[in-house]
Amino acid sequence: MPGRADAVTVARRLAREQLHRWGVEGEVGDSATLVLSELVTNALLHTGSRRIGCELHCSADRLRLAVTDQGAEPGSLRVQRSSADEQGRGLLLVTAVSSSWGAYDARPGPGLVVWAELLREASEAGGAAAPRTLSGRSGAARSAFGGSGSGASGSGGPGSGRTAGERAAG
Repeated sequence: MPGRADAVTVARRLAREQLHRWGVEGEVGDSATLVLSELVTNALLHTGSRRIGCELHCSADRLRLAVTDQGAEPGSLRVQRSSADEQGRGLLLVTAVSSSWGAYDARPGPGLVVWAELLREASEAGGAAAPRTLSGRSGAARSAFGGSGSGASGSGGPGSGRTAGERAAG
């Protein structure tokens, strides 16, 4: 989708439609829409991307969301700040509602793929399960919208078994 201000609204609408088709609604659907909104917002605010890709994957027990940006040309990083009260909460929200999330270089070419996973149901212990990543994609439904998608792979990506915090720790 074009990297314009309305991309967040468009991504949210398309995601809700796809989640509804998969029967993912209620708290999980709301959380997935929130996470996708935050990831698209970050791609818009922190890169000069002309296009942003979004992918949704649905398996029996979890959802995987991915947003791909085109990166920023050297010297053209576009960070928009309004006030401290309005900035810096996006990834905190993503961390709070996701079972895991991370980022890896989009290949080929510049850019970043930021992904998050959400459990389709709360754990039987009554809370969120410990962070985990997908180990495989068999039997998963997939939907992509917005262009280039995130079929890229890279070290530390979703199949690597490492969460964002583990990669940061080395």
